[in-house]
Amino acid sequence: MLKEENELAVLGAPQSQAPVTTTVINIPRETAVPDHIVWSLFNTVFLNWCCLGFVAFAYSVKSRDRKMVGDITGAQSYASTAKCLNIWALVLGIFLTIGLIVLLVFVYLETYQMALRMTKNRGY
Repeated sequence: MLKEENELAVLGAPQSQAPVTTTVINIPRETAVPDHIVWSLFNTVFLNWCCLGFVAFAYSVKSRDRKMVGDITGAQSYASTAKCLNIWALVLGIFLTIGLIVLLVFVYLETYQMALRMTKNRGY
């Protein structure tokens, strides 16, 4: 027996000569639509300067409702709007908070200097 035939005998020959066919079944999975509700709640509670956090929270709830109904397109639309509003609320909240802190520091320094001038003029 030849070496190739010996290997074929050890490995085992295919039982049939028919081509092997495969079947592929595509099962659509649920698309995950982020509704950004936690981010909206954070912006509503902490950085709600222009009420953008509250409006973003409303859109997040609408997105979650649309997702529960099965309207993926509507859920994505509301989620996109909520994301945009959350970004604006966060940016405006950070800038306005920093601006308020800087303003308070300047007011405190000016008040302190005015108090020093008043005490110096009175002779204390």
